[in-house]
Amino acid sequence: MKPRLLPAIVLVVALASLIGSVGYVVAHTNREAGGFGQMHRGDHSMMGSGGKATAWYTDGTGPVRDIAAARAQAQRFADRLGLKTAEVMQFSNNFYVRLDDKSGHGATEVLVDAKNGDVTVEYGPAMMWNTRYGMMIGTSQGSIMGAGSPGMMGAAVGGGMMGGGMMNGSGMMGRYGSSPNWTPPRGSVAGPVSAVQARQIATDWLAGQDKAVRAGAPEAMPGYFTMDTLRNGEVDGMLSVNARTGALWYHWWHGRFVAMEA
Repeated sequence: MKPRLLPAIVLVVALASLIGSVGYVVAHTNREAGGFGQMHRGDHSMMGSGGKATAWYTDGTGPVRDIAAARAQAQRFADRLGLKTAEVMQFSNNFYVRLDDKSGHGATEVLVDAKNGDVTVEYGPAMMWNTRYGMMIGTSQGSIMGAGSPGMMGAAVGGGMMGGGMMNGSGMMGRYGSSPNWTPPRGSVAGPVSAVQARQIATDWLAGQDKAVRAGAPEAMPGYFTMDTLRNGEVDGMLSVNARTGALWYHWWHGRFVAMEA
């Protein structure tokens, strides 16, 4: 075998393994009716700051019934990365928790399972776009998973498996009701995308989905922005915009908003 073929083979094997893992996560999420209690068992890992492998899943200690308990569970996860919990949101399907670094800047986002307290890095942007704590660190800042062109999972070009750009496509993790995520036409966005631009991208996309829904203030995360969607001034959902490509990913997995705490 020629030496120059080895890097390509290694990349193909790694991608096949990752895609299989993501498919497993999604399938079990659907079967668990919004929960993800048993689907992450085992030694799953992500790449943390500095390229060190860190677990992206933590076993829970029991049912989580309120925001305070969700925060406590998320902090157990955050402690391993030297992070701290910030905003916590309760939805009908899960608890969402933003984790900040010691300077108070957004670091990553996690989900807490209400049924058993399991904590995982949030799928979607936090896994695929995060340039510090995402799963694709070391691959051109996530270019394979959506921060580059072309990407497999939410990229600026084409229909990615996890957030395709074709308006009539069918992204595996990219559905907003019956509509997929949106990606800008090739060459229309020359990153980096600012917070103002990210909000405008979100505003324009939402206008074509539901004119009663607005984009809230963007929260900067490594490699992307996350913002609430608002209906009559109240939280209705969440979405993220890639800071390099302008790709948009709606967080369809949360369900109905219940409550939040900063």
